[in-house]
Amino acid sequence: MLARLKKKYIGDWEFYQKYLLLAIPMILQNAITNLVSFLDNIMVGQLGTEQMSGVAIVNQLIFVFNLCIFGASSGAGIFTAQFHGREDAEGVRHTFRFKFLICAALSLGAGVLFFLCGDSLIGLYLTGEGDAADAASVLIYGREYLTVMLWGLLPFAICNAYASTLKESGETFVPMAAGVAAVAVNLVLNYVFIFGHFGAPAMGVRGAALATVISRYVELLLVAGWTHRNGGKHPFIRGAYASMAIPGPLLKNIIVTGMPLLANELLWSLGVVTMNQCYSTCGLDVVPAMNISSTLGNLAGVVYQSLGVSVGILMGQMLGARHSEEEVRDTNRKLIAFSVTSGLCFGLLMALGSGLFPAIYNTTEAVRHLAQNLILISAMVMPFQSFANATYFTLRSGGKTFITFLFDSVFMWVCSVTLAFSLSRFTSLSILPLFALCQLPEALKCVLGFAMLKKGSWIQTLGD
Repeated sequence: MLARLKKKYIGDWEFYQKYLLLAIPMILQNAITNLVSFLDNIMVGQLGTEQMSGVAIVNQLIFVFNLCIFGASSGAGIFTAQFHGREDAEGVRHTFRFKFLICAALSLGAGVLFFLCGDSLIGLYLTGEGDAADAASVLIYGREYLTVMLWGLLPFAICNAYASTLKESGETFVPMAAGVAAVAVNLVLNYVFIFGHFGAPAMGVRGAALATVISRYVELLLVAGWTHRNGGKHPFIRGAYASMAIPGPLLKNIIVTGMPLLANELLWSLGVVTMNQCYSTCGLDVVPAMNISSTLGNLAGVVYQSLGVSVGILMGQMLGARHSEEEVRDTNRKLIAFSVTSGLCFGLLMALGSGLFPAIYNTTEAVRHLAQNLILISAMVMPFQSFANATYFTLRSGGKTFITFLFDSVFMWVCSVTLAFSLSRFTSLSILPLFALCQLPEALKCVLGFAMLKKGSWIQTLGD
C-alpha cells in the first residue's frame, strides 16, 4: 500500500531536480519581493496605525491592477510556453507583442481610474466603527501614497511582459536577479525616504511610495536590457518592435483563450477586495490587523504559489512537446503532491510565528491580538489553498481558461463573497468567526478541483 502511494505521488531526485531548477528562481524572486513588502510594511508600521492603514488600503486597490496585468499576460503565456516547447521563436515573439500592448493599455487605464476615483475607493474601507478623526487621517495618508504610486504602474506592467515571457521560455534566473536588485534598491530607499536619512527629508508614506516606484524602473531596465542584449539566446526579442502586428488567427486564439484569464484575475481580485471591505465593517482595527496577517501570509505562501506557477509552465511545455497523456498525468500528480506538502509545512511555520510577528508593529494591543488570531486561521487554510492553486495552473496549462474562470473567480463570487457579504450585513458576528467561516469554501473548491484534474479534459495541445 505504502509502496503504491509512494510510486504514485513521490518522484525520484532527478524528477524534482528538473522541477526545482525552474521553481527555485521564482521562489527566490517572489520570496525576496514579498520580503521587501514585509519589511516595507514594518517600516510604514513604525509611523503609526493610521499611516499603515492608509497604505494597506491603497495596496488593496493596486493589487487589483497587478492581478489584471498578470491575467492579461497569462492568456498569451499559455501559448508562449507551448511555442517554446516546440522551438517556435516567431510564435513567442507574437505573444510578447500582445503582452506589451495590453499591459501598456491596462496601466494607462488604471492610472486614469485611480487618479479620478482614488478618494472614493479608499473611503469604501472607512465605514466601520471607529473615530471619525482617525478615518480622516487614514484617507489623507492613503491619498498621499496613491498619488506617488501611480507613476509606478507603467514600468510594472511592461516589466511583467518581459519577465513572464522569459519565465515561460525557461529563463527564470534573470527575472529573479532583476527582482533581487530592485528589492535592494527599494529597501535602501525606504530607509532613506521614509525616515529621512543621508540628508533626505522624512517623507513618511510618500517616501515608501517613491522608493517602490524607483525600484520598479530599476527592475524594468535590468530585465529589458538583458533581454535585448541576449537576442541570440532568446530570438523572440529580435525584431519584436519592428512591427507590432500579430497574425489574425493567433490574435483571435489568444483573445478567446486569454480574456477569461483577464476576467478571472479582475473578478478574483475584486472579490478579495470586496471581502476585505466586508471585514472592515467590523471596525477600523480590522484594516491594520488584516494588513499584518496578509503580509505574513503572503510571505509564507510564496513557495506553494511559485510551485503552482511552475506546475503550469512544465505542464504547458510537456503538452507542447506532445508527451503522452500517462506521462503528463503522472508528472502533474507528483508535482501537486509536492506543492500541497509545501503549503502544509509553511502553514505550520506561519502558525508558530503568529504571536511574534504582530509585536513588531507600532500599533495598539487590540490590533496585535486580532492579527495573531487572523494569522492562525489563515495558516490552517494554507494546505487547501496550495492544492487549489496548483490545480488552477494545471487546468490553465491546457488552455481551459473558461473552466479556470469558473473555478476561480466565479466560485469566489458565488460562494466566498456571497458568504462574506451576507454574514457581515445580516448577522452580528465579530471579525474572527466571520473570517473563519468565509474560509470554508476552500475545502469545497479542492473537491471540485480534484474532480476536474481526474477528468483530464485539460490535456490538450494548442496552436496547431
